Amino acid sequence: MSLRVALVAPPFIPVPPQKYGGTELFIAELALELQKQGVEVTVYTNGESTLDVPLRWIYDKAEWPVPGDVETSLKGLNHSSWAAKDALAESDVIHLNSSPGLVVSRFSDIPVVYTIHHAYEQGLTEFYQSFPEVSYVTISHFQKQELAMPHIRAIHHGIDLSRYRSYGSSKREYLTFLGRIAPVKGTHLAVEIAKESGIPLKIAGEIQPVYMDYWEKVVKPQVDGRFIEYVGEVGMADKAELLGNSRAMLFPVQWNEPFGLVMIESMACGTPVLALPGGSVEEVVLDGVSGSVRKTPAELAACARELSIDPKIVRAYVEKCFSSRRMARDYIALYSELAGRTEGTEVQGLVA
Repeated sequence: MSLRVALVAPPFIPVPPQKYGGTELFIAELALELQKQGVEVTVYTNGESTLDVPLRWIYDKAEWPVPGDVETSLKGLNHSSWAAKDALAESDVIHLNSSPGLVVSRFSDIPVVYTIHHAYEQGLTEFYQSFPEVSYVTISHFQKQELAMPHIRAIHHGIDLSRYRSYGSSKREYLTFLGRIAPVKGTHLAVEIAKESGIPLKIAGEIQPVYMDYWEKVVKPQVDGRFIEYVGEVGMADKAELLGNSRAMLFPVQWNEPFGLVMIESMACGTPVLALPGGSVEEVVLDGVSGSVRKTPAELAACARELSIDPKIVRAYVEKCFSSRRMARDYIALYSELAGRTEGTEVQGLVA
């Protein structure tokens, strides 16, 4: 009998995301690869999701941005509790991806996995300690070190590399910033790096209402449509083309980034990442191979001017370390352990 997994997404953004949605992209990549490897996976999401796996929902429409805190949303709690109850009858493992669902783990007689997608928050960490039977997954080793949970392991994200073409022979003379337009993401520092290096910058990403003042006062005055250009939010195809043609992607984070999916998306296109240190960055970017990690914007500007990293080597690094196939196998090992299965025997179709 195949391993049966209920993968519970937050109800706010479609799976896969049309534009912004790191957690939802992770869930899409994981679900499709689990299905390829013989797992019976059901994704609990919203009615606008288009993923080619069995989907269930109680909310027809997406809702983003969400008023208030996602992790304390009553809508999220309602969705997660309904999903968990529905999944109990026909699943071997429930895999949660937002904290409200942890409450119903007390009533579950099957194993519960919870992937932590956010940076360290003391209040949430104290909340997690109320559910010691849950198997927690962090998305970086840095994130794991910040938490003291009895059942915890780190599993790096992965992506389906077939959707990212390497543009090694067609690099253009521009840098890219891709992510939320927010102080912690360092959008203003990306502008500084571009100006210092003398290389144009294309900025892509969501401007959330909470950061509108930052955009209007700090970033927008620097945007001239020529040297510093804002291209808006981008979907999958436009994102791959934007990253793929870029000389490098800038990742000047100002917080402890839990993972940073966009880093591996960039590298999958053969585009190196130039980053400031923070959180998982030095786990994801192999300095001198897939990009450069430096302490100051000025040092990153020098790296951008002197860049000589081979796009083929960048792509090969991601294929080795950050494929969705590797990620799914790591999760299958966890699911199988919790469900009392032997990996590769009861999981039908699992490729060695």
